[in-house]
Amino acid sequence: MATFSSDGEQVIQRSLAAVSTVKNTEVESLEEVYQIKETCDFINKNNFHKVALQFPDELLVDSVLIASKIENETVAKLHILGDTPYGSCCVDEIAAEHVGAQCIVHYGRACLSPSRRLPLMYVFGKRPVDLQRCVSSFQELYPDRQSHVVILYDVIYSHVIDDLLDLLSPQYPNVVKSTLHVEGDQCHIHGQIHSQHIDSGHAPAHSCLNGCQYIQKFGRQFCLKEGLKMDEYSMFYIGKEGATLTNFMMTWNHCSFSSFDPEMMVGRVETISINRALMKRYYLIEKAKDASVVGILVGTLGVANYLTIIDQLKDIICKAGKKSYLFAMGKLNVPKLANFLEIDIYVLIACSENSLLDSSEFYRPVVTPFEMEVACNKHRKWTGEYVTDFRDLLPGACNHVKVPSPDASDDSEEMDISLITGALRSTCVTSPESVDIRSDTSVIKRNQTLMVAQSNTAASFLMGRSWQGLEQRLGETPAMKAVEGRRGLAIAYEEEGGT
Repeated sequence: MATFSSDGEQVIQRSLAAVSTVKNTEVESLEEVYQIKETCDFINKNNFHKVALQFPDELLVDSVLIASKIENETVAKLHILGDTPYGSCCVDEIAAEHVGAQCIVHYGRACLSPSRRLPLMYVFGKRPVDLQRCVSSFQELYPDRQSHVVILYDVIYSHVIDDLLDLLSPQYPNVVKSTLHVEGDQCHIHGQIHSQHIDSGHAPAHSCLNGCQYIQKFGRQFCLKEGLKMDEYSMFYIGKEGATLTNFMMTWNHCSFSSFDPEMMVGRVETISINRALMKRYYLIEKAKDASVVGILVGTLGVANYLTIIDQLKDIICKAGKKSYLFAMGKLNVPKLANFLEIDIYVLIACSENSLLDSSEFYRPVVTPFEMEVACNKHRKWTGEYVTDFRDLLPGACNHVKVPSPDASDDSEEMDISLITGALRSTCVTSPESVDIRSDTSVIKRNQTLMVAQSNTAASFLMGRSWQGLEQRLGETPAMKAVEGRRGLAIAYEEEGGT
C-alpha cells in the first residue's frame, strides 16, 4: 500500500546513475566513436577559442567526458548544448551564439540541413553494421544482378558504405552509392571542409555532369547513368524506420524501396502505401483551402533561408484572402497548439525530416509549406510530386512557382467547391493593400455568386471570447502588495498538511 499512498518525495529525490550509450567505455572506443582527434584538429587548425558541443538527449551522458578530453588537447573553452528547442537533428546556432561560440560540433543523427552563421563539424558516431548480413539481405531483395539500385543510409552508418560497395560491386555493376555533402560556408564532414558558398534556396537539385544526371538532395549526392531516369532506380536504405526513410519515400515516391535494419539485422521490402500517404496529405491540402486563419509555426532557427520562406508564406496567404499569425514555441505538442482555437490550420517551417508532422492528435491540422502553397497558389497544381524541403520552393529553386498577381481590371471571381464541406469557396488573388489587418472583422469582396459575408478571422473570434488574455488596464486595476505564495510540491503543499 505504501506504493500507492506515497507523496512522491522518494521518487523525486532518488538519484539515477547515468549509463553511457557506448557499450565499450574504454578510451580507445570513445575516441573512435566521437572522433576526438579529428575534432581537436578541427578546433586547433582554425584557432577557435570558444566551441559549442551540441549533443542529443541520448548522448548527453557522455558529454562531460568528451568535453574534458577535448579540453585537454585544445585551448578552447567548451560549452555543452543540450535540450535543443527544436529537433536535435538540426544545428542549434541560436544557442551557440548566446554563449559567443565561434563554431559548433554537432553529435549524433543529423538532417544535414545547411547552416549559415557559424562553422560546423559533424560527428555522427559509428554504429556497427554486420556487412555479411547486409549483403545477404541485399541479394535476397535484388536477385537480378543487373538491377539499378541507389544505396541510401542513415548518417550514423556512413562509415561502412565504402566497404559495402566493395562487396557488392563485383556482382552488381549497376549499384550507385550516395555520398554525404553538406552545403555551407564552412562545414567539416568526413575529414573535409566545404568552404564554397552555395545559396541552397537557388541551387538546383538535378543537373547533368558528363552526360549523367546528378542528384543532390537532403545532404546526399549521387549520379545516375546516362539515359536513365530517377524512377527507373530502386532504393536500398540502411537504417531504422523513421523520419529519414519517410522523407526519402515521400520525395521519391515513384521508386520502390527496400531497407536493412542494422539493429534487427533484417531486410525487407517497404510496403507502406505511398499513395495512401499522399492522399492523406492531399486531404490536409483541402483543409488548408477551407481555412480562413493560418498559424505559421517556426520549427527551426538553424536552417538557412527560414526567414525567406516565412515572408513568402505570409505573402501567398494574404493574396489568398486569409489571415496569418506567426508562432515561435519550440517543440510542438498538443496542449501548446490547443491554446489558439481561433487558428483553423497551422503550417510548420522545419527541416525536411521534421516537416511531415503527424497531426492526427492535434485539435488543428499541421501542414507543410508545400501543401500550403498548393492550397493558396492556383498556379501550383497537385501532380503527386511531393516537396519536403522548403528551400526548393524559394525563388530560383527547382520547384518554385510564382504566385499570380491580382488583376484589378478583372471583377470576376473564380470559385471551386470544397471536397470536405461541399461549400463554395473563392480562389481569387487578393492584393495585400485590400486586406485591412487592423480591423476586427473582414468583408469578402462582392461578386456574382456571394453577396456579402463575414470571414472567420482571429480578431472576430477573439471578440467573442469571455477571456481575452492579460491586458494592462492602467488606472482601472487597483495596485496590490506582493504576497507570499504556497511552498512545497504541487502534490502536497506545506500549508495543506499531511493526509
